[in-house]
Amino acid sequence: MMRAMRIATFPFVMAVSWVVLNCASAQAQFSVPALYADHMVLLADSDITIKGTDKPGQVVVVDAQWGAKITATADAAGVWRATLHTSAKAGPWELRFKGSEERVLRDVLCGEVWLCGGQSNMEWTLGPGVGKGTANYQAEVAAAAHPNIRLFDVPNVTGAAPQATVTGNWELGDGPQVSKWSAVAWHFAKEVQAATKRPVGLIVSAWGGTPAESWASAVALRRHGGFDDTLDALAAADASKKLGPNTPSALWNGMIAPLLPYAIRGAIFYQGESNIGRWEQYRTLFPAMIADWRAGFGDIPFLFVQIAPFNYGKDKGEAARLREAQYFTSERVANCAMAVTMDIGDAGDIHPLNKQDVGRRLAAAALVKAYGKEMPWRGPRYMSGEAAGEGTGGEFVLHMDSGGSALQARDGLPLTCFSIAGEDRVFHAAVARISGTTLRVSAVAVPSPVAVRFAFGAADQPNLRNAAGFPASSFRTDDWPLQ
Repeated sequence: MMRAMRIATFPFVMAVSWVVLNCASAQAQFSVPALYADHMVLLADSDITIKGTDKPGQVVVVDAQWGAKITATADAAGVWRATLHTSAKAGPWELRFKGSEERVLRDVLCGEVWLCGGQSNMEWTLGPGVGKGTANYQAEVAAAAHPNIRLFDVPNVTGAAPQATVTGNWELGDGPQVSKWSAVAWHFAKEVQAATKRPVGLIVSAWGGTPAESWASAVALRRHGGFDDTLDALAAADASKKLGPNTPSALWNGMIAPLLPYAIRGAIFYQGESNIGRWEQYRTLFPAMIADWRAGFGDIPFLFVQIAPFNYGKDKGEAARLREAQYFTSERVANCAMAVTMDIGDAGDIHPLNKQDVGRRLAAAALVKAYGKEMPWRGPRYMSGEAAGEGTGGEFVLHMDSGGSALQARDGLPLTCFSIAGEDRVFHAAVARISGTTLRVSAVAVPSPVAVRFAFGAADQPNLRNAAGFPASSFRTDDWPLQ
């Protein structure tokens, strides 16, 4: 691919502090992380923590134009931290730091801040850059007139230990530069801004082809298990020679830890393709990664994209099992939501060009989960099922949560991608029909059904959705092992 449970925080904080303190001791001069720069977006009407460095014992004054003013003192290692309450009004504002040096940040906005992570489908740019661009990107770029949507793109950096800072700058969403922005993040931000009427800051931290374990800390991975040998190797003197983007904890160290403690409203995440071969592990690894991010950023809404249909070649059900692991995470981990993409995939391209609907579906979930709005945001979900009984033509009945509106088939066509099996566990293509909030599934070859599967092929693109236009995730009624 291109460029391609909560845990205790004490060990993690110590690890980050070790790097910060050592960097600070070496520099012993005024600094703030690169995220604190002209045009940045701060989380509105919130207590935020700002960290920096200066000479040991130096008093640092942080003076915000909206009326907040605080002081902090650099400790013996040269590190200072201050908590500042941000404005409920957007601005623009100035933010002044005065220590051994003076620095003024201009055009600072207060609004909504979202961390956007994952692999190449999150990294994929609106126009050609990371990828070949998205559908209708020329018109999208030409119409870009959103100076209050701003983006900070975290460079692709690995680390053997948590790093103190990153490089980069904030860009405004009102010109041709948005062509190089994450397409999913852009479309997400447009929807959020339209609904909240607030500025939106996007921090994009994504790297193509990377697995979930790269985005989790060493502390979280040791607690999860299965990665100790690699993590032990990172402690060796030549660890930097062994680092790569797929190294467990390497991207957490280089691209997530340096963002702390920047205050965010929530996270959106598009990843999973690189873990398909380890779908069973992903059932616990992905929730552990989410808990790890929340240990650093707080109990944020975590919204993610279910992997899209794609022909993986020799797939024997692994892709559907990975989607299933993602679905279980959305159902079992609090304050999570999943955007389903079963209807907008591309069997021949792991990078579907329709990123507009991905961003819109994530935004719908955000408006419900983070902003308390009442609106449609999810598709039909399987709840329970049973054989209909004798004299019913061998039907299996699926009871569905329709997602707040009527079940339907896209374009009014017959429902697709259903299969059904009897006691022999051999699945046959099936016919399905809608009956209120249930689906009745049958096949001539299976007179006594015991199980149904929906869209369990890696590249299946089914047409089951609800009247609000949100598609159903793949699902199954059985718990049979992979064959």
